[in-house]
Amino acid sequence: MARLPNIIRPLQLIWLSVKFHYAAFKADFSKNGLSSIAHPQRIRDAAVANLLTTIAPGFIAYEDTTIVPSLARTCHGKILELGPGPGNNIHRYDASLVDFIYAIDPNDNYGAAIAATAKRFDLQDKYKFIACGVEDSDVLRKEGVEERSMDTVLSLQVLCAVRDVKSVMREVYKLLKPGGSFVFWEHEKSRDTLTAVTQSCLNPAWSGFVGCNMNRNIMADILAAGEWQNPGEIEVGDDPHSVLPRIWGVLKKKA
Repeated sequence: MARLPNIIRPLQLIWLSVKFHYAAFKADFSKNGLSSIAHPQRIRDAAVANLLTTIAPGFIAYEDTTIVPSLARTCHGKILELGPGPGNNIHRYDASLVDFIYAIDPNDNYGAAIAATAKRFDLQDKYKFIACGVEDSDVLRKEGVEERSMDTVLSLQVLCAVRDVKSVMREVYKLLKPGGSFVFWEHEKSRDTLTAVTQSCLNPAWSGFVGCNMNRNIMADILAAGEWQNPGEIEVGDDPHSVLPRIWGVLKKKA
């Protein structure tokens, strides 16, 4: 008999997120009244930030059993970190390899948590959170993040949550120096038929409340961003029954 996909953990996270969305709506409604209804993104940002901050200790512990710490330690020079959340990766960087880290996310609710964590690990002078997306070139340019200026771009489970993966990856490719590294650990659509169907069934609730998509073909969008020196070195997880199957690697932009 075929083994069923493991959906217990995703369902738990969806339910937890529902509760955070309800709490965020109540808090916003108490402060702003009926105008809250006209600002769903504000409620969503607050709820997702609370969710990711709450689960951060458990998620960090899980990631520490994976390739993630090794990937983070490869980051060097001027680094652009996409979607840092509450700062889960700050402790993983090799400070001796870091010139500066620009961490960007359009959700501005993470600033205080990130600042506290950066200070705890003595990276406050080398780490800056910028509340914007990678497409906000005017904002980034003012901070010194320009085309061909980054040695490393780090993306850990971020491309599942952006609006347009292709657009984000095109910007990432532009910002990397020739020979620069795109370091990533992402999840995407399963290659197992039953698991892929399960992902499609869960995805409306997952994307609505957790904030990312289960069934994107992220590898194809990464590879389509430009010319990479080593596209054959992308690793693919071997669990066909995970609804969050991982891909990862360190891609080098062609010089």
